Amino acid sequence: QVQLVESGGGSVQAGGSLRLSCAASGFTYSTDYIGWFRQAPGKEREGVTVTNIGSGYTSVADSVKGRFTVSLDNAKNTLDLQMSNLEPEDSAMYYCAAGRTFSWMPRHYIYWGQGTQVTVSS
Repeated sequence: QVQLVESGGGSVQAGGSLRLSCAASGFTYSTDYIGWFRQAPGKEREGVTVTNIGSGYTSVADSVKGRFTVSLDNAKNTLDLQMSNLEPEDSAMYYCAAGRTFSWMPRHYIYWGQGTQVTVSS
């Protein structure tokens, strides 16, 4: 059974940084990709990054490109999301999710963590 646990959320002022971590366990052949997603109140869940676990290659959404980066540690089974120069618009619940194909669509992901809240104040 795949389990994903996010940590590292919190409150920060605009321009600040946060580092989120996704701890994964129980991976099988059906979980080749891990995505970071976020959802703000009243908005749809959107993809932030998508990482191929095998190669480490990461795609980053245009909305966060240049500000968010991903670090994959296969030894520790963690995928960290480093967020810099945060903006109030980045405030959301952040989730990591695992799936078998590359996709920006939440419905294509099989396993989800419980989420961690990020709040950015102006």
